Amino acid sequence: MDIFTQVEIVLRSAGYETWKWTGLSPSVVCFENASVLGFVHEYGTSTELLRLWATDQQAVLARHSGALRAAGQKAWNVYSVFLSGDQVPQPQRAVDQIEEDFTLTRKIARCSVRTPDDVERALLPLTRIRAQPLLGDPRFESRLRTRLKDLPEGALAALLSQTRPDDVARILGARA
Repeated sequence: MDIFTQVEIVLRSAGYETWKWTGLSPSVVCFENASVLGFVHEYGTSTELLRLWATDQQAVLARHSGALRAAGQKAWNVYSVFLSGDQVPQPQRAVDQIEEDFTLTRKIARCSVRTPDDVERALLPLTRIRAQPLLGDPRFESRLRTRLKDLPEGALAALLSQTRPDDVARILGARA
């Protein structure tokens, strides 16, 4: 799997503009929307990620310093994303600690990024919140009856049927 291609797919579907910057080897995927901008770095191993992330971050920021100064409020929302595809568990804690370094940029660091789902999970902090409501829950009526247990049975039956809202209100008003 090509991590950069998946990164661009996820970020573009989240409303970001993306482009590759080849001024660093390996290249970097840059991204930007109305309020956030950032840079995605890919490493062959987590050891390489741990060794190079700070230097690579500094190089990218130095190269784009003019644009960052002109970015105004957006300059407070600069992300550096560091991804590695290897599955070595030992350095996981050290990779996690990169995110706790709050100097220069906000950071996302992940290793074991091997599938499109892994890329999406890694980039979740940059994407919109997606709720998955339960629509058409077959137990909806029984759950609603449980929650509305203090209503008179006639009013509850009217509420759950095709009774007009003003008739339901009249039934409820008669209770008072």
